[in-house]
Amino acid sequence: MTVVAPEGYKIQTVETLPSYLVTKLPPELELGGAPESWEVKEVGDGNLNLVFIVSGSRKTIVVKQAVPYVRAAGEGWPLPLTRAFFEFHGLVEERRFAGSTVPEAYFYDDQMALFAMEFLSPHVILRKELIAGKKFPNLAKDIGSFLAHTLFNTSDLGMDPAEKKELVQRFCVNSDLCRITEDLIFTEPFFDAPRNNWTTPQLDDTIKAIWNDAEIIQVAMKYKLKFMSEAQALLHGDLHSGSIMVTEAETKVIDPEFGFYGPMAFDIGNYIGNLFFAYYAQPGHRASEAEVEDYQAWLLGQVTETWQVFEATFRKLWAEKQVGEAYPRILYQDGTHGEALLKAAQDDFFRSLFIDTLANAGLEMHRRIIGFAGVADFKDIEDADLRAGLEKRALKLARQLMVAPESFSGFADVNAYAKQC
Repeated sequence: MTVVAPEGYKIQTVETLPSYLVTKLPPELELGGAPESWEVKEVGDGNLNLVFIVSGSRKTIVVKQAVPYVRAAGEGWPLPLTRAFFEFHGLVEERRFAGSTVPEAYFYDDQMALFAMEFLSPHVILRKELIAGKKFPNLAKDIGSFLAHTLFNTSDLGMDPAEKKELVQRFCVNSDLCRITEDLIFTEPFFDAPRNNWTTPQLDDTIKAIWNDAEIIQVAMKYKLKFMSEAQALLHGDLHSGSIMVTEAETKVIDPEFGFYGPMAFDIGNYIGNLFFAYYAQPGHRASEAEVEDYQAWLLGQVTETWQVFEATFRKLWAEKQVGEAYPRILYQDGTHGEALLKAAQDDFFRSLFIDTLANAGLEMHRRIIGFAGVADFKDIEDADLRAGLEKRALKLARQLMVAPESFSGFADVNAYAKQC
């Protein structure tokens, strides 16, 4: 694939960015001071984009620019610049429904595949804080609420049908990033793909057993088809602990460049799978068994509370909705059957969503341990034998979540099984 950049596209640097921004910043976005006095730092440490922090005397902003390849892999892996469009519009739509849990996006430049957004400080990446063993009192409430508001309000349950179809059309062309997900999560971990990267030789036999496990491959393909064909809601598309920034008081969800219309369980399962990574990795990061047990208990509490907040908030939005042609008000809120009919519909919906969430969590766990993009929760554990032992425990849970999600009645059961692995 060859990526054709728009005429006039230029990769920005710390030297060129100030003069570019002078012509693009909205009048109300006054950084303060002369452009030549602004402090500009390139801080991108992710897989895809350039990320700059630009500070004037009054205000600091973040500028992100897409480059025509996967930054973590180099120019040998081309990637369209349109991902900047999807990240900007993903932020706009998520903030529209989830409010302050999403940073504000200021402007987008299609020619430069670049946008500016709110600078978050003193927020830090959640994954780093989970590795450090820090607790955040509002995390489960904030993420559960974010998931409920974004997923409900962009679905046929809570959005006008014409508006929903317009959003589907806008985001459906994010096909290249969807293809990355389809390959890296649903396909490559389940055969000897060149990009796979696991703890070897310690996990070699475990990984080969997974590749020979017909049951788990069938589940992966079932959920790959769901991912590709079910335009249920606007997803973040890459919701993990590296896409969330936190303080003691605030939670912010960032980096929705993988945003597209897909099955709700994908976002929920990705996040919960990453909480289980943090859970199993704890012996590699804590100084004592007591510290491990205490923090693991908090993490399992996060799993349960996140789902509880999500479900309660989603049910409330559903019960109070004014638009959305799926389960219309005229039958369920204003009809003759009373609350029982709505509750039965919701109960059935959430049971199915719970099962699909577990399967997606299991897929995310396989992907991160076997596939191309590992997680620091495990990668930062220097003792390879210890790391592999913890990863084996995580893979045991991941398999059960995929092949037997119906065996769990709720997250209390899931957490009890996680402890046994």
